[in-house]
Formats: sequence, structure tokens, C-alpha cells
Amino acid sequence: MQIRNTSANYGLVTILNHWVVALAVFGLFGLGFWMVDLSYYDDWYRRGPDIHRSIGILLFLLMLFRVVWRAVNVSPDPLDGHKRWEIRSAHAAHLLLYMLIFVAMVSGYLISTADGSSISVFGWFEVPSVTGQIKGMEDTAGTVHYWSTWAIVGLAAIHAAGAFKHHLLDRDRTLRRMLGK
Repeated sequence: MQIRNTSANYGLVTILNHWVVALAVFGLFGLGFWMVDLSYYDDWYRRGPDIHRSIGILLFLLMLFRVVWRAVNVSPDPLDGHKRWEIRSAHAAHLLLYMLIFVAMVSGYLISTADGSSISVFGWFEVPSVTGQIKGMEDTAGTVHYWSTWAIVGLAAIHAAGAFKHHLLDRDRTLRRMLGK
């Protein structure tokens, strides 16, 4: 398999990036959904958010790489038989997914740094607060984070449904291309 995309197929870097981001997004969503109900005395009360923030920062770096990689690589041509509205809808959905993921990550960062503290990424490095202490920012950022993550999951479900529609009903290579086949 080639490393870079071609006009016919996705390359290994794009495929791995796609699936790692998908796994991270759904893993972070699941962890976030679970940890909001933890009590102060639960063992995971501090560990869960630390893991969530660390993976979120690493996902942010991966998404920056993904944007650059996408800009310097050719995108595979749409497959024959795709309707114009399907192509436009797919492009709009991808753009919206990218934007929502960045909104979720930035708002998560703002929640964690609203008191001026930095974020430790697995103890490897620190990401400082760029805002300092801003009263009430964590509440506003929390609302944005909550709704943007639900929107990501909903849009990702529609994205997956579209891929399965192409695979099962249209019987084209749309899904297989993202699986490297």
C-alpha cells in the first residue's frame, strides 16, 4: 500500500489517521460521558479527566497534522455513479466534522485552563493556559463542549451510515477505499 493518496485510493497515512481519530473521538466521548457522574471519592475522579485531557491534546496535534496532510495530498476522485448531491454532502459533512472536532478540543482546553492552570499531557509536557483566569469561562466552554461533542457523534453516525449505504446498497468501493482495499 502506498503512503500517500492517489487519485484512485487513500494512502496508508490518511487511512491510519482517519481510524485513529475516529477511535480517539469515540473513546473521548465515552470517557467524558462516563466521568461526569463520578463522585469526589471515586478513584477515577482525577484520573479520568487527566486521561481525557491528555488524549484531547494529542488528538489536537494529530488533527493539525491531518489538516496539513490533507492540504499537501491529492484527494481520491469520487467514484463513478456518485450523485452530485452525495459528493457535496460528503464534502460538507467532512468540513463540519473537522470544525466540530476543533471546537470540541478548544472548548475542552478552555474548560481546563479557565483557572489559569496548565494541562499536563501524561507527564510528558505541559500545555499552559493562554487565557489566564477568566471567571465563568469554564461554564460557557462547558456548554459549547457538551453540544459540539454530541453533534460530532451524531454527524459521525450519519457519516458511517453513508459509508454503509455505499457498501451495502450501491456496492461501490467508498468504504473499501478507507479500509485500504
